[in-house]
Amino acid sequence: MALGSLALLLLASCKKTDAVITTNGGTAGTLTTSATTLPLNKSKLTDTSAVIIFKMTNADYGYTAATTNTLQLDLPGDNWAKPISVTLATKSTTQRYSTTDFNALMLKLGFPAGVATQVSARIAYSVGSSVKTVYSNTVSLTVTSFNLTSFIYVPGAYQGWDPTTADSLISVTGNGVYTGIINYTAGNLEFKLTPIKSWANSYGATGSTVIYNGGSNIVAPAVGLTQVTVNLNTNTNTITFAAVPYYYSIIGDATPNGWGSDTDMKYDNGKLVWTVTTPLTAAAGQAFKIRRNHDWGTSYGTIAIPDGVDLTTANGGNIPVTVAGTYKITFSVNAADATKATYTMVKQ
Repeated sequence: MALGSLALLLLASCKKTDAVITTNGGTAGTLTTSATTLPLNKSKLTDTSAVIIFKMTNADYGYTAATTNTLQLDLPGDNWAKPISVTLATKSTTQRYSTTDFNALMLKLGFPAGVATQVSARIAYSVGSSVKTVYSNTVSLTVTSFNLTSFIYVPGAYQGWDPTTADSLISVTGNGVYTGIINYTAGNLEFKLTPIKSWANSYGATGSTVIYNGGSNIVAPAVGLTQVTVNLNTNTNTITFAAVPYYYSIIGDATPNGWGSDTDMKYDNGKLVWTVTTPLTAAAGQAFKIRRNHDWGTSYGTIAIPDGVDLTTANGGNIPVTVAGTYKITFSVNAADATKATYTMVKQ
């Protein structure tokens, strides 16, 4: 009787275990799109309607799995090495994009605007690190994007911590990478970044990692002109600094410092030109030149009188000043041929 009672007790204490769930390794779903040719139109920037819709079926793992679905976009030649990845909402089988949002994704891929370019799209299905990711079929798209310039701002000690007057960094293509030249002064190396010209939101940093509405003041590495690059297009936002290889100034007997000393120009990050506003004199024969790095090894003069003509480093003459006054001088080096540039003189 004792043995029987013990057996009954043991049986009563046993519980039925859950069934062991195994996966078949995963069979990917399929991807379709509402369009395969997309000439994106800048006139539809504010249009929120879908310019493309991605539709997918779920992957089959042999059981009801909590799957993470990720839309991947890449250039065919990259072979999925560095795709743009967008994690889709849980249980979502549709992803819609407006013109503005899809154009932003295309610019992140880095291909030139205004050119019809091949783009590959697929869905990556994942149920965790222990199971290999499976992929849908690849859909080929032909997309023509457009540039959309954007800015962030750099208020700091060098300019009085005023975001309304701060220098900007520019992303010419709107791809999330911003760059510009800032002139930091002695004892004034600290700054922050703001997405608009106010302190409503800002970026600080910890080391080279940029933190939205967090982090400490960012500190420039040295006094003087510094190339600042901020990448807000990564999982970890970063900021880097580099020395500026070239800077420009004016020099001549028409300038405040004569032929003996330069008057430095300032880089306009928004317009991508060098500028200076300064008084110029106009006595007989007075003139000036523009030179690089305070050195006569590379200087720019003109071979014609009118403002705005091409300049040249080869035998360029002095730039004459015929009427005294305060002028805004704007200077831009030709990107394709650094021996040539353009300038304007506008009397203020």
